[in-house]
Amino acid sequence: MVKIENLIAAVYTPMYPNGSINTSKIKQYSEFLIRNKVSGVFMNGSTGDFVSLSSEERKEITLAWSQNKSENLYLIDHVGHTSLREAKKLAKFAADKVDAISVLAPYYFKLNTIEKLIHYCKEVASCAPNLPFYYYHIPVLSGANLIMNKFLEKAENEIPNLAGIKFTNNNLIDYQHSKKACNSKYNILFGFDELFINSLPMGATGWVGSTYNHLAPLYYKIKRLFEEGQMSEAQNLQSKAIEFVEFLDSKGGYNGVAKGFMKILGVDCGPSRFPHITLSDDEFVSIKDELDNIGLSKMFSK
Repeated sequence: MVKIENLIAAVYTPMYPNGSINTSKIKQYSEFLIRNKVSGVFMNGSTGDFVSLSSEERKEITLAWSQNKSENLYLIDHVGHTSLREAKKLAKFAADKVDAISVLAPYYFKLNTIEKLIHYCKEVASCAPNLPFYYYHIPVLSGANLIMNKFLEKAENEIPNLAGIKFTNNNLIDYQHSKKACNSKYNILFGFDELFINSLPMGATGWVGSTYNHLAPLYYKIKRLFEEGQMSEAQNLQSKAIEFVEFLDSKGGYNGVAKGFMKILGVDCGPSRFPHITLSDDEFVSIKDELDNIGLSKMFSK
């Protein structure tokens, strides 16, 4: 299987002012990401508010991205659901539309063993057997706080189309072991934006995150500076990225504010759904001015 490299944006779900899905924005959204050298999208995930969407709305998003497919943008569709039956239906729907599928573990009745996780993933992966399958490891939200290299070792012979993991956890030891598991067979996509720089000496080559929507040029510069041995400058930029997240979070919650901030960058993704908030245009102008003052404006995606 082809290993995904570079930045993958965890994308927002565009909505009309009344909160209904607005797929007409996706063509512009995809062009924006390609222009900023983003290599792919991770749709219907946490950033896309999948827990606040119906299965039919998620299918709308999958279909719209597939209809705007480009060889320059790899499409990963998150099809996870608390209902295994719903997850399988979503996987079957995506099977001929995207480049890969992914699931996180059910997050209400939480999975507490690797065997249960393998069973869940195997059932969903088998519904799109010709697509690469990625497990979405985000234990802070799913509650499935399992060791990923052990999962890979046991799943290798159970899930033929297993391609890797979207690793959204700050356990860098497990990340390193996962990269080496099964003779480094799997693509371990790093998913913790605030630790982007920490993943570089561990050999990370692919990343999935929400801030790659806003700050792709900044992360590519961090990578270049690291490769050139300019660690102090690289660390300073990573601190700026962290400051961006913390600043938006302080304005009412990162997810909703970050989605709304996309309008400032030229892609109006519309409002957020409860429990996330939606700020006014004037509030976002003020936020941009404050971010300009800390030197971030030149690093924004354009």
